[in-house]
Amino acid sequence: SEMSSLDFRNVDASPEDPVEDWPYEALVTAMERGYLADWSRIAHSIKRAPWGKTARAVEAYAEYGEHDIAALLTETIRIARISACAAAADAVAGQVRSAVTRSGLTAGEFALEVGTSGSRMSTYMAGKVAPSAPLLQRIVWTADRLQKAAGESESTSRS
Repeated sequence: SEMSSLDFRNVDASPEDPVEDWPYEALVTAMERGYLADWSRIAHSIKRAPWGKTARAVEAYAEYGEHDIAALLTETIRIARISACAAAADAVAGQVRSAVTRSGLTAGEFALEVGTSGSRMSTYMAGKVAPSAPLLQRIVWTADRLQKAAGESESTSRS
């Protein structure tokens, strides 16, 4: 194979296939008998989906004993998950900031419309605290309602 000298035996997969398509046995073969290029492909698969099939398979394999590559890939999983959680928190904070902007109100006024305090809204906007899923939905709905009301009042004032 061009990518590596890795060879899967008795497995319905090829080393050239995407890592996510490898069965567990092929992943074990790559960890035990592969090379840096193979381990790098596994690490990239983990980074793409930190809770996905590859990451779960590496975790399962790591439970069976001490393997240096399993320890390194387990650390890759840990770091990828931290990074994914941080990205999700940033995205939620961005949604909250966008909702406040769309509402046309100050953050404090918007907080009152949503049913929370200005200081709490500030922590959501900064990404220091994430609102619960129901509260985030209420924030979006409130912004939608206020934006629609502002659009309706604009169109009536022009007629």
